[in-house]
Amino acid sequence: MIIYGKQPVYYLIDKHPQKIKTLFVSKELDKKEYSRLMRMDFELKRIPAEAAQVMSKTGNHQGFLAEVEELELYELKDLHRAKFVLVLAGITDVGNMGAIIRSAYALGVDAVIISGIKQFSADNIIRSSAGAAYDMALIHVPNLYDVMNELKLGGFTLYGAVSNGDDIRETQCEGKRALIMGNEAEGIPTRALAKLDKKVSIKMENEFDSLNVSVAAAILMDRMR
Repeated sequence: MIIYGKQPVYYLIDKHPQKIKTLFVSKELDKKEYSRLMRMDFELKRIPAEAAQVMSKTGNHQGFLAEVEELELYELKDLHRAKFVLVLAGITDVGNMGAIIRSAYALGVDAVIISGIKQFSADNIIRSSAGAAYDMALIHVPNLYDVMNELKLGGFTLYGAVSNGDDIRETQCEGKRALIMGNEAEGIPTRALAKLDKKVSIKMENEFDSLNVSVAAAILMDRMR
């Protein structure tokens, strides 16, 4: 699997160098940095800019690409010690997914469950999360209702982000809790809304339609932790 971009690649260099098989560089490095990278266990290769463009499929690689180990996914059964999980219900934009995973890791969420979609691109999520996906327990379960049922059986209170929910600032969030964030355009499916224990929202000071889902998720996670 190839990831690219200076920030995600250097995140792995600094925190998970063992995940890197080969580091590809298409720009000049100062001697000190080049010497540091040469001493690491992965292979370092210089490649021309044209090759980097091909490897990144014309993406913004910033001169850094890496062949890395596959992202290890967890399972619902691994949540027995979790206290706070986040469920992405049908979120499809990789940029939003990456930003949410990055915030979840920073805010101490125990796991992120990706649901409502059949498959996702792990390399794009690693890049858009700036590498944080390697430090976040990620679970992929396509069926949202299976996820909700399992969480309920596991003793989690299900909170759903909706436009007309209770003000998150006035909501007591205790015990094992799961925050469900719906699709960017349609929100949480109607059938799933009926299974929620609590509906929460971010009250606006000024009239506006809605916040970006990654921004809303970060605010709600911070209020609920």
